[in-house]
Amino acid sequence: MNYILIPLVVVLALLTVFTLVRGIAAFLASTKEDLERPEGSGPTPNQLLQNKMMFRRILFQGAAIVVVAIILFAARK
Repeated sequence: MNYILIPLVVVLALLTVFTLVRGIAAFLASTKEDLERPEGSGPTPNQLLQNKMMFRRILFQGAAIVVVAIILFAARK
């Protein structure tokens, strides 16, 4: 069972790092014009990408934590 779960944790950790980097890159790409837009004009595509990447990062982190918990639970028995 650990032969499957440990590589899964590694893959989830890599996906977490990848989405974190993409989210930060999208944040850094925001321009001064994006920040000075009038209120009520809605989010820019760049802001939507930031939100999407950070949400995915949280999902991958949560999945990795669940898999680690399963590994620890299986090791107790």
